Amino acid sequence: MTLLDQTLEDTRATAAATGASATERFRADKASLADTPPERVSTLAREVLEAVHATIRRHDVTYDEFNALKAWLISVGEDGEWPLFLDVWVEHVVEEVNSAQRAGSKGTIEGPFYVPGAPRGTGSTTLSMRADEPGTPLLFTGTVTSVDGTPLPGALVEIWHADADGFYSQFAPDIPEWNLRGAVVADEDGSFSIRTVQPAPYQIPTDGSCGKLIDAAGWHSWRPAHLHLKVGAEGHQLVTTQLYFPGDPHNDDDVASAVKPELMLDPRPAEDGDGAEVVYDFVLDRATTEG
Repeated sequence: MTLLDQTLEDTRATAAATGASATERFRADKASLADTPPERVSTLAREVLEAVHATIRRHDVTYDEFNALKAWLISVGEDGEWPLFLDVWVEHVVEEVNSAQRAGSKGTIEGPFYVPGAPRGTGSTTLSMRADEPGTPLLFTGTVTSVDGTPLPGALVEIWHADADGFYSQFAPDIPEWNLRGAVVADEDGSFSIRTVQPAPYQIPTDGSCGKLIDAAGWHSWRPAHLHLKVGAEGHQLVTTQLYFPGDPHNDDDVASAVKPELMLDPRPAEDGDGAEVVYDFVLDRATTEG
């Protein structure tokens, strides 16, 4: 085996591990049963099944195709890739529906790689990274305000992103636990400052069941470079979003369909000559009250 072959093999092994990691993270953080009335469960389940039935009838699905689907569904579970599948191909519609009435900054999908409890600073922070962390240094600054323009001191800005090889800490081996993950509490005028490195575009894991679907359908597996963020403040609705870099070839055909024009950054050369800097301001809608 050549060095290149070994490198590719290591990459595949890393990709294979992300499914199990994402499943375990979901079980730890979010796998609670929704308090949904039986009537709504029945409606949603029935309509999903009716859509499947209609597709089978419209395309004259054969038994061979049906059995291939069953085998693939089984393998998705065995690979631990249900979080990946749902976050890549379904979540963007759920996010669209749930944020339709929210004013302020645009959100987009969370994806499967969020981890709560990242180290935080106040006003400014530098994300934890390796001494030889590859990537262009990036200074990210901005403000957090309410929809009426009022600054929101104490707003929490959480950030996480892939490294220059497309891997996330806690979902790939040999990366420090909180690498390129952190949070910052906005200061008295709602401003924040984060130092990190610019992430690279990456392919979603392709050696498991999701990759088999991509290959069979003739799709691509690329996500454009992006920063993940969660921004929240007391009395306001949480915004989960991603910010993108202009010029990325996959901004227009993101496999996860998560790119929005409002989420595009405008990088400029850093004033100190070291890398790039971006400014992005967040506007939070007030929390809704239920009577």
